[in-house]
Amino acid sequence: MKYEAANYQSLPEREVFKGYHGRFVHTGTMTLAYWKIDAGSPLQEHHHVHTQIVQLISGEFQMTIGGEKRVLHAGDVVQIPSDVPHSALSLTDCVIHDIFIPERQDYK
Repeated sequence: MKYEAANYQSLPEREVFKGYHGRFVHTGTMTLAYWKIDAGSPLQEHHHVHTQIVQLISGEFQMTIGGEKRVLHAGDVVQIPSDVPHSALSLTDCVIHDIFIPERQDYK
């Protein structure tokens, strides 16, 4: 079995949404996303088939998940089930790690 290792900062970064700069690792069954998010950047309400786990590494990030608004702080982890509507607003510059299951083909 072959194992690959890389520093995530060496992965190509791209702005997926205005203010949302991502680097991605795809395994065939899941996607790990590393985000740098500019303060004041909104993310419009959307939903997707993927289960999403959000881990806020730094900053303050406001999310509305299934109609419930909450502010995340560094260290908080939230699970968003498949097809649940959610939106967000970066209250400060943020760093977030997301896991998406299954793999996000649209982030390749």
